[in-house]
Amino acid sequence: MDKNTLLGLLLMGAVIFGFMWLNGPDENQEAQQNAEATAQSAEVNMAAAYNDSISAIELSSIKNIVKQYGTAQEVNGKEALVLKNDNVELTLAGEQFTGKVAMNDTVLLLSDLLSKPTASARLLHNAAVKEMRSAIENVSKYSEFVKFINGDSTNVKLQNNLISVDLSNKGGMPTRVELKEYSAYNNGEHGNAVLFENNNNEWNFTLNTNTQRFDTKDFFFTPIQENDSTVLMKLEFGEGVYFGIRYTLPADNYLVKMELVQQNMNSIIPANIATMDFSWYQKIARHEMGKMFEERNSGLYYKYFGDGGDVDYLSETGNDDENIQDKLKWIGCKDQFFSCVMIADKDGNFYDNKLVSKVIDKDSKEHESFMKELWIQSTMDYNSTNPNPASFNLFFGPNDYKLLSSYDEIISPDEDLKLTNLIPLGWSMFRWINTIIIIPIFDFLGSLDLNYGIIILLLTLFIKLILFPLTYKSYSSQAKMRILAPDIKVINDKYPGQENAMKRQQKMMELYNRAGANPMSGCLPMLLQMPILIAMFSFFPSCIELRGEPFLWANDLSAPDVIWSWDVHIPFISTFFGNHLSLFCLLMTAVNIVYTYINMQSNPSNNQMPGMKWMMYLMPIMFLVFFNNYAAGLSYYYFLSLLITIAQTYAFRFIIKEDKVRAKMAANAAKPKKKSGFMAHLEEAQRQQQAMLREQQKKQGKR
Repeated sequence: MDKNTLLGLLLMGAVIFGFMWLNGPDENQEAQQNAEATAQSAEVNMAAAYNDSISAIELSSIKNIVKQYGTAQEVNGKEALVLKNDNVELTLAGEQFTGKVAMNDTVLLLSDLLSKPTASARLLHNAAVKEMRSAIENVSKYSEFVKFINGDSTNVKLQNNLISVDLSNKGGMPTRVELKEYSAYNNGEHGNAVLFENNNNEWNFTLNTNTQRFDTKDFFFTPIQENDSTVLMKLEFGEGVYFGIRYTLPADNYLVKMELVQQNMNSIIPANIATMDFSWYQKIARHEMGKMFEERNSGLYYKYFGDGGDVDYLSETGNDDENIQDKLKWIGCKDQFFSCVMIADKDGNFYDNKLVSKVIDKDSKEHESFMKELWIQSTMDYNSTNPNPASFNLFFGPNDYKLLSSYDEIISPDEDLKLTNLIPLGWSMFRWINTIIIIPIFDFLGSLDLNYGIIILLLTLFIKLILFPLTYKSYSSQAKMRILAPDIKVINDKYPGQENAMKRQQKMMELYNRAGANPMSGCLPMLLQMPILIAMFSFFPSCIELRGEPFLWANDLSAPDVIWSWDVHIPFISTFFGNHLSLFCLLMTAVNIVYTYINMQSNPSNNQMPGMKWMMYLMPIMFLVFFNNYAAGLSYYYFLSLLITIAQTYAFRFIIKEDKVRAKMAANAAKPKKKSGFMAHLEEAQRQQQAMLREQQKKQGKR
């Protein structure tokens, strides 16, 4: 290609490009084209919207639903069937079928929904059609129950001098329970204790047909005040058909009787349906100042059906769930001092149970006011022809041992309900001590109308009096060991080293046998006292009588007596020790250190083991960390117990004269002694060990 040809091609390209640029659309033209395209698209969409209307087939279906579920009423002097749902009202009078849909301040007629709307009314028209379809869908879903879907929420109150129960017509369930004789102390609030309110408690009975499920929580019941103590929440279907839940609250009682009542329900629920479902949700609220123990003693409890049925519970410290096929007599949601329990009247109405417990996240805001969420799903027997298909006793009240034990006679004379197991009184042996000994004495002292700080003092003195023989025996043994301390030192010096350990131990046993002393006799009495000490450890944090009771500087003997607190969170330490200091716990620790010192001086054998000596002094410090979060009443009891023990120690030193003990031991040494079974077994074990040692030495010599 030569130069002229190339230049000609470039000129031709420039001319074509210039022509296209001069004849291209300007910005206004392009914007107009885009607007026209958008308008055309909107016009297409609006055209599609014309189709969102009630068709002839759909209208016929709606008319049939009104015939089936409409309520007979007189309209304009004529008998008609009327169906109301949400914002929709439909009326069928003979062959005349009319209706309307209320959309805010505008009412659209059924005839409007059958025709093509104007451009300005399209959005409202489509919304009304959607509302109509939603209403018809509800009717199809709830059938005969559809008339109970809409309503205004109202509460009816049942109360006596102990509790107040608010019943909501929405779901026919209790929505608030207040205890009039107990206060709430959480977050500085000192009003009456409210077990639950608002949406923190919800239960539901599900009635089944062959194809549908009806949840009572969705329905608006009609409350009927039958008398001062009884309210019937009723679903009235007409023509003698109704379903209801009757609540009765007697005077001077924490029990609410709940009965399912019905009449001619077999016209709605087929007679072949033999079960109904039950669900219960509760969020456990805080009531106490001592958070740690309240969390530790809150959870979901249940008892298996039958007189010998055990009481069990889900984990109180973490998330847990259980599937239980066996029948349950009662199910309860409890915290440290209060419980909500549903007790079946008949043969264990709860079976096929799904129980779930979830701990509320400690980092959430809810954790300040709530501890756990509990879910219960169960199945129970049902018969649509039975006028009273199920009944229950609802306990909303305190975890008071005497109160809970009294309900066996009231509710179930033939079965031990074991409601007292809601109170954590320790394992079987410790629980026996609490229920047989401690609680009766504590109740008797409580009847004297004394301050509970004084009652704890009297209880401590009584326990010390019972344990006095064991304490005296223990100190007598310690006195003998203290007298034998020089002789024991002589034996240790004469037979030093590990190679003489067997010989040294044998000589000590001979010394004990001659003197009539037993190194175990000092430990055994103390060991026998341990069950009572452990039982008291469970008793005081669970004793509702101490709740809110002040003594000296403590405002509440059931919670820590905080004298100093701080906001800084210290990892690990704050978990166990908390962010405060309890004075009774501090005093208990100080007295415990003094007691440890006195005990170390009274028992010289401890001084032979320096490591053990420091361990003994470390224990009171560990108790300080462990008990700082516990109830002030518990620390106060241990503080008094240690003080009395120290006083007994000095009293025994005055009563038990060492000269008389020496003389008695010398007399015992002069008498021919028959070896006790313990000493004989110990010497036999020593001889066997010596024989084994000699045998090992022989084998090593042969090698």
